[in-house]
Amino acid sequence: MPSFEQLAEQLDPTSTALLTVECQQGVVGKDSALPELAAEARSSGALHNVARLVAGAHEAGVQVLHAVAERRPDGRGANHNARLFRAAGRLPVQQHTGSTAVRIAAPIEVADEDLVVRRLHGLSPIAGTDVDALLRNLGCRSLLITGVSANIAIPNAVFDAVNLGYAAVVPGDAIAGVPSDYTPAMIRNTLALVATITTTDDVLACWKRPRRVRRA
Repeated sequence: MPSFEQLAEQLDPTSTALLTVECQQGVVGKDSALPELAAEARSSGALHNVARLVAGAHEAGVQVLHAVAERRPDGRGANHNARLFRAAGRLPVQQHTGSTAVRIAAPIEVADEDLVVRRLHGLSPIAGTDVDALLRNLGCRSLLITGVSANIAIPNAVFDAVNLGYAAVVPGDAIAGVPSDYTPAMIRNTLALVATITTTDDVLACWKRPRRVRRA
């Protein structure tokens, strides 16, 4: 882990954005299409920590983006080239555009200034979406990545962020996957090699720290 000073510099609110990944009712909510993942996100405290980070970002003036995975009711444009997609199409809860399943789940609060980026295809919340262009227009250099799942979407987001030149930061207690022991293994053996690994408390402490005023 970096020192507190290094982390605070990396998470400067003027050049940092917070990305929540698939923190939607149909994924991590009470009526999830993936109840095992939803249960893990809640029991591990990951969803609660995402909500804390979003609230902290709003207070600190950090831009928040919510990445939502959805599909049209007719499935037009959706992937069918992997077992995961075919299985998702048979689930009793569908992430249909405009439905409650694709609304951001409690206890996360969405502010007017937040950006919601929706995708109809693929595995990544960044590749093939508007996220990169939005981040560049916002002057973002560091991307704080949270949400689900540590199995697929989170590593995709981290790899894409790094490949695009952003410094990826992952609060290990604000992501979740299944089974429960998979997330720490993914962090230790993969994400830690390419991203800064930290905690929710340390991120919030950085944002609450008084900013130094640079004098000419």
